[in-house]
This record gives sequence, structure tokens and C-alpha cells, in this order.
Amino acid sequence: MSAPASALQILQAHSLPSVVQAEIERLILAGDLPVGQRINEVALAERFGTSRGPVREALRALEECGIVRAERNRGVFVREVTLVEADEVYDLREVLDEFIGRRLAERIDEQALLKLKSLLAEMADATQAADIKRYHALNLSFHDALVDAVGNSHLSATYRRLTKELLLYRLRGLTEGGGFAVSIAEHAAIVEAIEARDPTRAGRLLRTHAADSRARMHKAADPVSARPPR
Repeated sequence: MSAPASALQILQAHSLPSVVQAEIERLILAGDLPVGQRINEVALAERFGTSRGPVREALRALEECGIVRAERNRGVFVREVTLVEADEVYDLREVLDEFIGRRLAERIDEQALLKLKSLLAEMADATQAADIKRYHALNLSFHDALVDAVGNSHLSATYRRLTKELLLYRLRGLTEGGGFAVSIAEHAAIVEAIEARDPTRAGRLLRTHAADSRARMHKAADPVSARPPR
């Protein structure tokens, strides 16, 4: 494993678990910690320049998020979410996304709108460069910015808890499900509807975006017989 990031070495101990959690999420997303792999706490602690304590705390938080699973007497493993489980998450995500779109079109402030436009511009650059991993990270940031702009902490926590379970499926949907070619256009239309203060259109576009993401997930999982979204 490569040398730890220097930023991790200078953080105070009380803030380390959340930063380590984010780094482990990034490793899983990048495929450096593949689905089903046992996570080596010692190796991660050495990578991050920390004791095993923050790593253990981070893994407990990731287990609560549904990203890893702990098996008694065996250790912690990167969790594989089944297609059925992912579908259940999408059932909820579609409803939440429609609510988010409608609410933002009604009350988004200028600063939040500018942040969305900035992320959209970066996503366009990543698309032009065909940098799918950068695009995927920006895509996650874009949706985080959407839900944060609503200003409802319970909604943000619930939404993040659900979407974290879809991390690997969403990446596969972009790479294998054909989503990379159309995703940027979908996001641009969403921002346009929000800026136009059109709650009905913004809600519909965000819900459709989630439904299309679900369809891409099924295409990536089974490109021959992928069924349409429910």
C-alpha cells in the first residue's frame, strides 16, 4: 500500500476516525479494496499513519452505513449489496430525489445554486477528459450538495445512509451501463429546472434521473436481459 497522506498525520486524534472513514470509502470506490475482500486493520493503520483505534472506529461507522460487514471470528469485509437490496434503496431514493428537486426549486439560495453550477462545470471537464473516476466522485459531491441545500439534517443523514450502499453499483452503472455518456446532460437539466424555480419539472427530472440510474444498474448487472426499472 502506498504512503499515507500527510494531511492525515497532522490531524487531531478526535477528528481522525471520520477522515479515515472517508479514505476507506475512497479506497473501496477506487477498487483498491474490492467487494468481498477482508480489510486488514494493521495495513490501513500503517497507510494512514495512525493507531488501529481510528481505523476500528471508522469501520464500525462504515458497517452502520452498510458498506462493510463484520463477521465474528473472521474480521471485516467489503460488503456486496445484492441487486434486490439495491432495488429497495432505489425505491426510496426516487421518492426522496423528487422531494429534493421540488424543495430546491422553491427555496434554493444563490450560494447553493452557484455551488451546483461549479460542480456541474467540473463534471463537464471530467466528461471531456473521459475521467470516469473523477466524474463519479464529482457526481457524489453533486448529489450531496443537492440534499445539503435543502437544509434538513435528518433528510441529509437518511439520504447519505441510503446512497452509500449504492456506491459500487453507481460506478458500474456509469462504466458498464452506459451512464457516462448521458449523465452530464441529466444533471445540467436538473440544475436548469431548479434555477428556473420550476418545482414540478425539477422534481420529475430528479426522480427520472434516479430511475434511469436504476435501469443502468440493471444493465450493468445483466446487459443481456436487464429489465426496466420498476
